[in-house]
Amino acid sequence: MDNEHSSQQTTCMDDYDPNSLLVDEALQRIKDNITSITENEELPIRDALNRVLAETIKSSINVPPYTNSAMDGYAIRGADSPKEGNQSFRLSATVMAGKPIDQTIVFGECARIMTGAKMPDGTDTVIMQEHVSVDGNNIIIGDQHKPGQNVRHAGEDIALGQTVLDKGKRLTPADLGLLASLGIAKVSVSRNVRVAFFSTGDELVSVGKPLEEGQIYDSNRYTLYAMLQRFGAEIIDLGVIKDDKQSIENAFVSAAQKADVLITTGGVSVGDADYVKETLEKLGNVNFWKIAMKPGRPLAFGNINKCMFFGLPGNPVSTMVTFYQFVLPALKKLQGVLEIPPVTLQIRCTTSLRKVAGRIEYQRGIMEQTENGELVVTAVRGQGSHILSSMSKANCFIILPMECESLESGRIVTVQPFAGLI
Repeated sequence: MDNEHSSQQTTCMDDYDPNSLLVDEALQRIKDNITSITENEELPIRDALNRVLAETIKSSINVPPYTNSAMDGYAIRGADSPKEGNQSFRLSATVMAGKPIDQTIVFGECARIMTGAKMPDGTDTVIMQEHVSVDGNNIIIGDQHKPGQNVRHAGEDIALGQTVLDKGKRLTPADLGLLASLGIAKVSVSRNVRVAFFSTGDELVSVGKPLEEGQIYDSNRYTLYAMLQRFGAEIIDLGVIKDDKQSIENAFVSAAQKADVLITTGGVSVGDADYVKETLEKLGNVNFWKIAMKPGRPLAFGNINKCMFFGLPGNPVSTMVTFYQFVLPALKKLQGVLEIPPVTLQIRCTTSLRKVAGRIEYQRGIMEQTENGELVVTAVRGQGSHILSSMSKANCFIILPMECESLESGRIVTVQPFAGLI
């Protein structure tokens, strides 16, 4: 990793700084410096929800394993169904689910069959019970039926040898059911990423304690904890570290020994008491520390030996924006998750937006559907990086590109829903 130094001091309030990295370039640098973890563990599938597959799963059977009926009805030979008018079939067998019969159905015969039951030899078509007339030991069907209807064929869902789930897939409830349908009881998954984090600042107080003059509650550790928990990381919360060089250095050393990733909030701007970047330069490497974006310009990225480091800004909205845009993609690659770009939408904005050219902005918005079905977005009032309530109210980011300037109401904007980020 390379060190970047600049004598020019900048803050989040600056409109343009030529020394700031573009967002895409910063994200690429981060990804280029990550090697996915290789330690795996085997888990019963019931314990594997949201875990990341460490192996590609191929089917050892057909699903369904045999051709069966999709309906309660009557199994016949499709070639025997009438082309015109009605035709009578003699009922010669009954087939229940899980109880196949050793009998071949011949011309003019039919078998009563239940949903999921194996199709008897000689049959390839099922007539729904609602579409027949019963006359003693015979049924009568009309000419509206097609050969092959209402039948599930062996391997129709999954064929023998087919790749079912790829390595790197984060397992969903449907995936677990799919594994069960293949008879797979255990899977190999990558171990969870270990993430240590702490907040810095003499003004920060943990919740549950009374505030004194000049103090604020530390909210960042709670948002970080929640985002990491939702991702599925193994979390090491180091608490609040005071603005003291030795305390911060001790926390760095401890975290680097335990974790794959260290995240700090605060201490990466240009104040005299901001020791995080200074400590990183002493113990490890700084790759970059300024991004051409708002909120979240003072973002530090580097490493301490094998531990990856993210120094996030202290303002609560900046912390969350930089986590979603940079830390989360890094954690996914480190975990070995298949890369799927976050969903973005092009929709109409119902409010005017203020912006200057020279940086990407992530404004908070509320995406909703109008009475006529149109999807629109409205900017949340209070876009300051310190206004955490804007993130609580919002359900998406409105992403305004570098060259964009203020927009009038009614313009089409790029929206990134929060729901698709983790």
